[in-house]
Amino acid sequence: MTVSGANFSLFLLAALVIAAVPGPGIFYVAARTLSGGRRAGIASTFGTALGGMVHVVAGGLGVSAIVLASAQLFTGLKLIGALYLIWLGIKTIRDANDAPPQEAGSTGPERAFRDGILVEALNPKTAAFFLAFIPQFLDPAAGHAGLQFMALGLISVSLNTIADVIVVVAASTARAHLVRRPVFVRRLRQGSGLFMAGLGISLALARRPNT
Repeated sequence: MTVSGANFSLFLLAALVIAAVPGPGIFYVAARTLSGGRRAGIASTFGTALGGMVHVVAGGLGVSAIVLASAQLFTGLKLIGALYLIWLGIKTIRDANDAPPQEAGSTGPERAFRDGILVEALNPKTAAFFLAFIPQFLDPAAGHAGLQFMALGLISVSLNTIADVIVVVAASTARAHLVRRPVFVRRLRQGSGLFMAGLGISLALARRPNT
């Protein structure tokens, strides 16, 4: 079970470019970092990585193809993920409003990790991305296409995670300069909540591929 050298080089180059281009995942972990700090951001990053691996394994086993082929399954998963993101955004705003200004930036890493897993695992657009991207680089002659898919998916998720960690460090550094202004941190957290809710609305409006 190997991917040919030429295919792997092309895959690695493409995966690096995709990881470096800002997307919803990067914006999500940045929002969580600005809202809850570096620990929450790192926890969110590893949560979304684990959620991404759910799609990688599902893609390798053929489950993702079944979900994307069914309008009902795609819509159901999409709406669950969208509603969860919207609920998460509203909860972030409410927590910021209810907490004293000096505590408005607190978010537990355990909760951030759990939220990251669910947000990514419930996003069928991630499944669609992997199914559209990875098969181009599989080597039919090597056999074991499912294992090849999972191996390349793991590399792609790892590169995305590295990019997310860099974003978390940058966002937490910016946040550190503002932490002495708790009222501003509260506004920052409210804005992060609005952004997460906006991601949920965007997901709810997403169309199934090839329809």
